[in-house]
Amino acid sequence: MLSIIRRRIANGASSSPISGPLFYRVSTRRDHSTLRNGIILLASGCGTAQNFGHRILLGHSVSPRPTREFEVSFQSEPSMTMLSRPFSSDSGDLVDAVVPFMGESISGGTLATFLKKPGDFVQVDEPIAQVETDKVTIDVASPEAGVIQKFVANEGDTVDPGTKIAVISKSSEDVAHVAPSEETSKKAVPPPPPEEKTEEKSKPVPEAALVNMKPKAPSPTPPKESAREPQLPPKERERRVPMTRLRKRVATRLKDSQNTFALLTTFNEVDMTNLMKLRSEYKDAFAEKHGVKLGLMSGFVKAAVSGLQNQPIINAVIDGDDIIYRDYIDISIAVGTPKGLVVPVIRNADRMNFADIEKEINTLAKKANDGSISIDEMAGGTFTISNGGVYGSLLSTPIINPPQSAILGMHSIVSRPMVVGGEIVPRPMMYIALTYDHRLIDGREAVFFLRRIKDSN
Repeated sequence: MLSIIRRRIANGASSSPISGPLFYRVSTRRDHSTLRNGIILLASGCGTAQNFGHRILLGHSVSPRPTREFEVSFQSEPSMTMLSRPFSSDSGDLVDAVVPFMGESISGGTLATFLKKPGDFVQVDEPIAQVETDKVTIDVASPEAGVIQKFVANEGDTVDPGTKIAVISKSSEDVAHVAPSEETSKKAVPPPPPEEKTEEKSKPVPEAALVNMKPKAPSPTPPKESAREPQLPPKERERRVPMTRLRKRVATRLKDSQNTFALLTTFNEVDMTNLMKLRSEYKDAFAEKHGVKLGLMSGFVKAAVSGLQNQPIINAVIDGDDIIYRDYIDISIAVGTPKGLVVPVIRNADRMNFADIEKEINTLAKKANDGSISIDEMAGGTFTISNGGVYGSLLSTPIINPPQSAILGMHSIVSRPMVVGGEIVPRPMMYIALTYDHRLIDGREAVFFLRRIKDSN
């Protein structure tokens, strides 16, 4: 049966030069089973024939006669219509802006903010959005120069590397000036119905009612309660905002530090007279020669390097059942930013002089504040210095930055009376604190380290 059908179709196709899109009328007055047993064959012809079709029903002959319509009629069911949509060709004018690779240890982030708007012109590699991770903030750059056609993601969405967030048009045509989410929300929300203003008319009270009205007896005052519940502020004065990824990461690491380490803090005080005098005498010449100001942090970094070389156990770390001694010194500097605490690292601080340390601190601090610091610049570190004195902190107990074993805390300089040479004189004094992992470091090494810091200043 199928071979007969193929031969008839082939004969009809070869003998019918037909051009253009053709349709066929198929109708039946039989029941549905007869139509379901039917076969509609559509094929592409050969020679000059481009499209042809045949109606084939079991028990009927093949008709090669084409028609210009396609209809299916039923007795008990409504007619069905097939619609076709022409294919659209890609002109290559649109390019996608995607989230870049964010590092080995980062699998995703939060789309923090858009730096541009739909309709803005952007250059190649110009940032159009920022993605906030648990470590750094990464820019999403435009792959081509053009006009932002639309955003396909919203602020606050969780995105992964390779996620499409915007469409860039190389030409300025067909630019959508409204984000898709905003346009959808505007269409979805109907306008509120106009409010009807009603006027209340005062009704006159009859005189008989005024005569019958009697003043009410005053209600008895409630007894005073002996104990009152605390008056809580109304909920309207509270607001709930989600934590940033950086803040959640900092909170997790600090809590893990408290749960893992046997934290212990020891204190000492440093007379800052010599260091402040040195800075006052050479700050102008230092700035003229090296292009940076001479601060106090470089002096404490050099003192910490001396202390770590004198007590190498403070530069070590526990790894399982082993102790890893590190023969290099990478000093992490805690920097507070509006988005959270970051800890950039000064590599090989034991090989740097005062000028190199000040330049590196200024560079890392600027990157941390503007959000351009990279993950590599914060990875590693064998020892951390935190200077709470810049905020006016007099004394604190810093928390270790894992996987390190100790952290030095600096504080504000306060003039206090001190006994020098048997006389009471005012001196600029600073409290310093060392928090260390008591599982690895004993009090003896910790105290010797702080004394080394004190003697170096």
